[in-house]
Amino acid sequence: MTGEKLPQDIRTVEQIIDDMDLFDDDLMSMVFDRNIEATELLLKIILKRDDITVLSVVGQREFQNPVVGGRNIRLDILAQDSTGKHYNIEVQKKPKGAHIRRARFHSSMMDSRMLKEGQKFSELPDSYMVFITQTDIFGYGIPIYTINRHFEEIDDAFDDGSHIVYVNGSYKGDDAVGKLMHDFGCKNSKDIYYLELARAVKHFKEEEGGRKIMCEAVERYGDKRAENARLDNLLDSIKKIMTNLKIGAEQAMNVLEVNESDREILQKRL
Repeated sequence: MTGEKLPQDIRTVEQIIDDMDLFDDDLMSMVFDRNIEATELLLKIILKRDDITVLSVVGQREFQNPVVGGRNIRLDILAQDSTGKHYNIEVQKKPKGAHIRRARFHSSMMDSRMLKEGQKFSELPDSYMVFITQTDIFGYGIPIYTINRHFEEIDDAFDDGSHIVYVNGSYKGDDAVGKLMHDFGCKNSKDIYYLELARAVKHFKEEEGGRKIMCEAVERYGDKRAENARLDNLLDSIKKIMTNLKIGAEQAMNVLEVNESDREILQKRL
């Protein structure tokens, strides 16, 4: 059984891009990818530090899970500073995408890649997992939620170098964080306060070369979404056949004449 890709309507793609802001991970990843200036601005404001010097930043970095059948992750932004600290920055429009256990999982996946064979555990660099959420998912109305481990019995810090930070995207204060979150919600570069962000947003949304890149990214995402929907529907059909006919997965896929490429993907999901 095969499926055909749905053609992308160019007018639909253009409208999607016009409606994008920095809470859309496609645009956000493009804006910050290799953009050291913008990334430094973001981290300095969120972490309230002026001593951050970013050395590298990449968008849409995939981490493969070393466990067979384990879940992989794709990071919106991965950055490293001059002291070796690592930063994973994610944007989420929906609260369920920023679940607190997702932060834990991302943090662990980062940690597992930061030591080479023979290095001491004490050499593990600090890591920061930063979620920028469009809504205030904790509901306390404050701009930033910082989570660090501590000893409960003696109320003292347990300084293992792991830090998780949630930024309230709905915060509208007249301060640096409020202006930054205002900028994240802007669809037009002319409305953005920070020039480091305005220049990059203008390039990808309003200038010919950058907008072409965004169009291609949106089309790829649309194709991927259609393909995922096709596989999800196929998976549902396989499960129903397995239940109704009381047969195994291979037999159910034989009934549906599933091709070898799809079989390999679907077997991992069953």
